[in-house]
Amino acid sequence: MKTSLISLCIFFIFNLGQAQVKKLEEGQNPGIGNLDELEWLVGYWEGEVFGGDAEEVWMPAVDGHMIGTFRFWSEGKLVFSEFMNLVQEGDSFTLKLRHYNPDLSAWEEEGEWTEFRLVETGPNSVWFDGLTMIRKGDVIQLHLALTENGKEMTESFTYQKGQF
Repeated sequence: MKTSLISLCIFFIFNLGQAQVKKLEEGQNPGIGNLDELEWLVGYWEGEVFGGDAEEVWMPAVDGHMIGTFRFWSEGKLVFSEFMNLVQEGDSFTLKLRHYNPDLSAWEEEGEWTEFRLVETGPNSVWFDGLTMIRKGDVIQLHLALTENGKEMTESFTYQKGQF
């Protein structure tokens, strides 16, 4: 009985961790979705990330594009910002973003984007390949898969609905 209970606990812990971030297999087609499903994301969001402060703003979709911005600062100094574009691509959509230093020099090469392909959507939730966003009331929980020194890890952030 004790062994079964321990096995069950390990199973649930493992699956809870796996559910935070989902991945597409190589060659796997992206999930099906429409930007209209992400109306819950529109607005101004703020929270603490990476030991500093962050703001994220999402505008309503227009012509198959939902535009967002992100900025992160620590100790009163801007560290980096992002321009984000959720792009409808047929029966799916992709999150494309570029990172910028405070002097507006881009991290990505000219013409390149960091891309997160859609895995699936749910009520007030979206799973991209390596990034998850889930809204509960006035809170959005983000889970981001990162690789640091060859080791994969998941960073989680909580945003509160804010006011301009």
